[in-house]
Amino acid sequence: MAEHEPDLASTTAELIRIDGTAGARRAAPEALRAVGAARRLLRTPARAERGEELAELFEVAAWILFDAEQHGSSYALNRQALALARGLPAERRSVEWLVLSVLCMQEAHLGRPGDSLRISSSVLAGRGLPERVAAIFHVREARAHALLRRKREAERSMSTARELLGDGPAAARDPAWTWWFDRSELVGHQGLALADLGDLEGAASCLREATRAGDAPAYRSLFSAELASVLARARDWTEAHAWLSPLVESAPAIGSTRALNSLARTTRTIERARGVPRGLRDTSRHLAEVLRREIPPHDERR
Repeated sequence: MAEHEPDLASTTAELIRIDGTAGARRAAPEALRAVGAARRLLRTPARAERGEELAELFEVAAWILFDAEQHGSSYALNRQALALARGLPAERRSVEWLVLSVLCMQEAHLGRPGDSLRISSSVLAGRGLPERVAAIFHVREARAHALLRRKREAERSMSTARELLGDGPAAARDPAWTWWFDRSELVGHQGLALADLGDLEGAASCLREATRAGDAPAYRSLFSAELASVLARARDWTEAHAWLSPLVESAPAIGSTRALNSLARTTRTIERARGVPRGLRDTSRHLAEVLRREIPPHDERR
């Protein structure tokens, strides 16, 4: 690597570190700067020899912008990372699965579960998927089925994901980028799927388990936020109050804009509900004021 060329691997590792510790809101500006610096390589001969590093950097940046709810920029980077990945030799193309896994999640998040299901099904139809990669796409499939209210299909996909993940460490065939997909991640997504299916008791149980994981990356604050949403929807006012009260002080430290937006929706659910105890209603209103200051004024939609 020439001295004036960016160290893409180190930059990607640093973005992952910032995102994991401080969250997407803090990592997004760094991600955009890193992508801007790296893009000039696309116009040089280095594009061919450094395509894998570029794809990984663009995809990590795309993930960060997704969690920061900057979806137009995230989607564009996802597509650029996908094009780079598909230009790599077959033995170096595992980053393509990472890109598609994020695209699946983004399509579902933006209200397009059919598109999410189309992507996940196409990947799962392929041969030779490492077990942890297959488990990730079965989870994506389950989430899409849940949004489409297909209970039986969602449960089947999630069960398959659990079997594939097992209890042990990642297998030798699993790509390095699958490090984040563990039991807590799977259980958290199971909780989100159950919430979409209307099983609020089951969703709360799963999300409680997911939030108990120690040393979790910052983006998993989404599971805590979604637990608050489930409790409010279930009219479990006592536990909802216990869950939301600390957030009046701690919400500014949450790094996931998706989590903040989830909390904002929960405060609106409580505001519209009848029979809410005065203490919870006051807490919810205070939290809503905090969130109005913290949530960025833009929320890009493609």
